[in-house]
Amino acid sequence: GLTSSRALSCPTSVALRFRGTQRRASQIRLATNHGINPFASATSAAPSTVTVKPSESRDGASSRDAAWTSHTWKWRGYTIHYKTAGCGEPILLVHGFGLSSFHFRRNIPVLAEKYKVYAVDLLGFGRSSKPILQYSMEVWRDLLLDFCAQVVGAGRPPVLVGNSIGALACLMVNAASPPGAIRGTVLLNSAGAMNNKGVLGDVRILAALPLLLLIDFLLSIPAFSAALFNRVRTKDNIRQVLSGGVYCNPAAVDEALVEEVFGPSCDPGAREVFVSVITGPPGPKPWSLMPDVKGPLLVLWGDKDTLTPADGPVGRFLQALPSRRPETTFKMLQDVGHCLHDDRPDLVHSELLPWLEGVVAGRDSTPAASEAASAFPSKGQEEEERRAVQDAAVAAAAVSEVGAAAEAVAVAATAAVEARAAVAEGEEA
Repeated sequence: GLTSSRALSCPTSVALRFRGTQRRASQIRLATNHGINPFASATSAAPSTVTVKPSESRDGASSRDAAWTSHTWKWRGYTIHYKTAGCGEPILLVHGFGLSSFHFRRNIPVLAEKYKVYAVDLLGFGRSSKPILQYSMEVWRDLLLDFCAQVVGAGRPPVLVGNSIGALACLMVNAASPPGAIRGTVLLNSAGAMNNKGVLGDVRILAALPLLLLIDFLLSIPAFSAALFNRVRTKDNIRQVLSGGVYCNPAAVDEALVEEVFGPSCDPGAREVFVSVITGPPGPKPWSLMPDVKGPLLVLWGDKDTLTPADGPVGRFLQALPSRRPETTFKMLQDVGHCLHDDRPDLVHSELLPWLEGVVAGRDSTPAASEAASAFPSKGQEEEERRAVQDAAVAAAAVSEVGAAAEAVAVAATAAVEARAAVAEGEEA
């Protein structure tokens, strides 16, 4: 089982000894099983493995001639894909919305020189299964908790590193874990919720909330959601969105990245995942989790991030955190976007690697839970949340005024789709 998979835990150290040798003539493709059994019990199976060179596979263009190993793991009947590389203390990398473990292509080889790296495809993304269910931050939290216990292994506390909603999931895992189970946590432009409706403290979100709620309603109509999803997931649109603010370095938005975002969107269930995440429950806020977060915390932020801007409620909260929480470091990176680890990996590594060295060496002490909790009086935050909910109610009332018109538009759109299909059938006949 897991014991045999750990015997293969150091492919990188072997590959590094053979740098400069001739590259393999044929590509290795990992066949991931996307079959879903919704009635399966919550059991896990031993991972299957295949060694892959990043420079040769679809899931990892890299300038470093280093190998990683791709695995699959059964979680509650679903197939979870993940990568490993290197040897040493464990680090778990968690991607953001619409991405996968591939997104850490520029970080895995660097981290694997000193550490055992795990990078997981969250349920619904990448090469993992895409079941039709209500997605939530809690689903991904539970997946990562089980992954740490069953794959990384009990007694091997990892450092968690997450980007966007992956960072929020890492905070949730830390908060739900017992003391000593997590060695440290790194947030890379953390999201404040699973979707924008959860960040009600941002006036920009409040201004757009009627539109967001209207989109939620329209996404409940299959014909509309299919048309929108097919438009959003085109390669041209993916390239434009990534280059238009998500990244600041245009060279980082290469064809390999576009292909890795586009490919999983063609899988069965991908549209339903998209709709569920956009319309689902936003999940907890970082400030509500922080009293239970244990151990050292590093926050890296791209100053040009347009998705979670530095002057938004999450950015402001985390920038102020070092003055209120022990063992907390915040670093603003210049001319970097939302996906800073792939946008400017050199800047991220310059902050992350020294911090990791100190954490693994035990130069930081874990604050007591009572000490952390006392640093976060919740009364003011609760009042801010109350006002935000009131504003949301006003926005929802505004949406209800246009609901009938929106429904009529949606019905007309559905009728148009059905009519087009009928005409096509008639032409074929």
